[in-house]
Amino acid sequence: MKNKAIIFMLMISIFTYAQTKTNGTVYIEHPAIKTVEAMTQAFVKGDSAKVSSYLTDDFKSYNGVGLTTNQKGTDKATFSGNAIGWKNGLDYFNITKTKGAYPDAIEYKKDNKEEVVWVQTWEDIKGVHKKTGVKVNMPMHRLFVVNKNNKIKTIINYSNQSVFDEIGSSFVNRTNGTIYNHHDNINTIRKAMYAFENLDIDKCLSYYSDDASFQSIHQKFGDSNTKAEIKPMWQKFLDEYEIVSIDIIGYPDYLEYEMGEGREVLSWWNYHLIRKSDKKEIELPFHFSNSFDADGKIVSEMTYYSQSLISK
Repeated sequence: MKNKAIIFMLMISIFTYAQTKTNGTVYIEHPAIKTVEAMTQAFVKGDSAKVSSYLTDDFKSYNGVGLTTNQKGTDKATFSGNAIGWKNGLDYFNITKTKGAYPDAIEYKKDNKEEVVWVQTWEDIKGVHKKTGVKVNMPMHRLFVVNKNNKIKTIINYSNQSVFDEIGSSFVNRTNGTIYNHHDNINTIRKAMYAFENLDIDKCLSYYSDDASFQSIHQKFGDSNTKAEIKPMWQKFLDEYEIVSIDIIGYPDYLEYEMGEGREVLSWWNYHLIRKSDKKEIELPFHFSNSFDADGKIVSEMTYYSQSLISK
């Protein structure tokens, strides 16, 4: 039985191998790769004449993630001229190979009468838009068709277009909601803060949703505490410090955003404390950014304060 199983597996392997068929060669080094890299560096330098010298007269560039089903493409003159626009439009403009990646040159056998070579690259495009300050830092995948004369005939570009949407939107002033200096969500923040001042942690936490998250400027970005975790941390603070008073600085702002329907209360406070261990009086400014849900519950809190003021 064992021998039959081995023979059966060998037959499957032979059958599977028999179904494979090669269709050309993949190169890690090739003149077409050097052409693509030279054109890219000329583009980064804003040398449109040099860029043009690497392109065929019938060159076309296409957006690989565009929604148009019948793209006409960008011609040689326009693409070459765009090199100047990118150079002038971005500070620190650069295109580099993605870490760990390298270009491939593929020479297909089937349906390749013109003997073209396809070069595929994985790159990172970086810069800061001079007018808007929008940061460009994203991966880009490109396919190049290089003819037998070592000229680039086609480029198909795959990249995230959202950063360019942001640049376009940033040329004009736009509103994004309403700022309130009086609102029920502001009232909630005051009630929660003064409950804490009066040592009533349970009442303070009642204004937060069950799944609320708590972050501090002293935590690593993305780290947070749950409602259950924050309660003993607050209790430890009250065990170590006597609250003389918590005074509001200025007035809170409630921001009701149009984008994403965000709801945020920004507030500023001055904590007057006495450290119980040595009776030292401390004044500690706090800034809170609290997000709300549609039901008026606090769903997240970000706290800003100086650790050095409270620890020295």
